[in-house]
Amino acid sequence: MIPADRLAQILDRFEYLEARLNAGPDASEIATLTREYSDLRPVAEQVRGWQALERELAETRAMLEDPEMAELARAELPALEARRAAAEAALQIALLPKDAADARPAILEIRPGTGGEEAALFAADLEAMYRRYAEARGWRMETVERQESDLGGVKELVARIEGENVFARLKFESGVHRVQRVPATESGGRIHTSAATVAVLPEAQAVDIDIPASEIRIDTMRASGAGGQHVNTTDSAVRITHLPTGIVVTSSEKSQHRNREIAMEVLRARLYEASRAAADAERSADRRAQVGSGDRSERIRTYNFPQGRMTDHRINLTLYKLDAVLAGDLDEVIDALIADRQATLLAEMEA
Repeated sequence: MIPADRLAQILDRFEYLEARLNAGPDASEIATLTREYSDLRPVAEQVRGWQALERELAETRAMLEDPEMAELARAELPALEARRAAAEAALQIALLPKDAADARPAILEIRPGTGGEEAALFAADLEAMYRRYAEARGWRMETVERQESDLGGVKELVARIEGENVFARLKFESGVHRVQRVPATESGGRIHTSAATVAVLPEAQAVDIDIPASEIRIDTMRASGAGGQHVNTTDSAVRITHLPTGIVVTSSEKSQHRNREIAMEVLRARLYEASRAAADAERSADRRAQVGSGDRSERIRTYNFPQGRMTDHRINLTLYKLDAVLAGDLDEVIDALIADRQATLLAEMEA
């Protein structure tokens, strides 16, 4: 049962925001009020829809006392009760605590783990998978830094992904991705196991993380394209070092000005994620056991080529469509991870 006072508070706040916007607020308030109104509107609509179903259900049950209407009421009740149950479940999910970073762009980082050159080749496969997924969802994926291995694998990838609910859908991808297959570098046909690490960080804004100029060192250097080709003749690449933490960020696009912007965005994202992780650790001692903990040492998924399967170990989900997954068909596993996280939050609220 959803507390009626909580629903009343939601509708009161929504109606207040609506009245303020209609009254013409100060220019300094418009952005904040509009954002909160947009976030609250779908929830308010669900509350009103659920309340309407509750009233309709009560009226239909009252009809059971009328001999002339009882048969019609009995016929309508099962469908109404099913609709009410579905609306209540949807409303409970809508009322779950929101991650403030869900609507933000994301910084995607991929690096090879154990497995040498094969791990770098697998990292390149993961990069292609996320690019195809981003394209399918209409997102924009911009490379910040990319270093290739000798055989065309990825030694390091940093990319920025922008679009609707990017971080909300990609945040569960952080962790160790393991692959089992016969490597291109293996002449004996033996199956090897190697891995790559993925980190997905919410993009931070300047208001989230203030980085004084005294805390960074900016170096410029000569940029080069993939595999050392297309070497620029100007020192356009930018490397920013955050002195207090030792974090180093590099961007190698053609424009030195744009490289500074991109490198600062990535640096803010890493510092922001570090502050989020510290806050989460304080709130939850068992955070490592939760889905989407973001712990890069946590093995989250296995891609088994001989069996054509992908297994997500956090939710024991196995899909026998590895080719489709690597082609960017990730919605089924991401939807399952989101549903599992919602179920965990609902259980915590009811405990």
